[in-house]
Amino acid sequence: MKARLNCYFDAALLKKLDDLAGRRGLSKSTIVEAALASFLSPDAADQREAAITRRLDRLTRAIERLERDVAIGNEAQALYIRAWLTATPPLPEDAQAAAQAKARERYESFVQALGRRIAKGQRLSKEVAFDIVPEANDLAQ
Repeated sequence: MKARLNCYFDAALLKKLDDLAGRRGLSKSTIVEAALASFLSPDAADQREAAITRRLDRLTRAIERLERDVAIGNEAQALYIRAWLTATPPLPEDAQAAAQAKARERYESFVQALGRRIAKGQRLSKEVAFDIVPEANDLAQ
């Protein structure tokens, strides 16, 4: 036997309930009863916790990949700067203006190349991983 219960709903929520009942061909009572049973079910909390846990795990893995990529970028940049500083001799005064002009030109080329790579979705970290472990490249194809 079912007991009767009178409830008050916000007009917007009642409109959504009416629409759903019409689309599904169910009574509003059936929909509200199912929603309330789901809400009060002890499994509902476990399901929400499991969903949150899965999302947190995905976020954790994404953050770990970001940390790895940033570490690779930082290390590559540091190695390049150290090699450049140790291998580049100082320029004489009369050659500095020409060198600065060439540097600006090279920098513009660099920015354009970087923009093209980003637009294409190319990532150096993936290329580096394939260069370091050639077997991974063979397995990925």
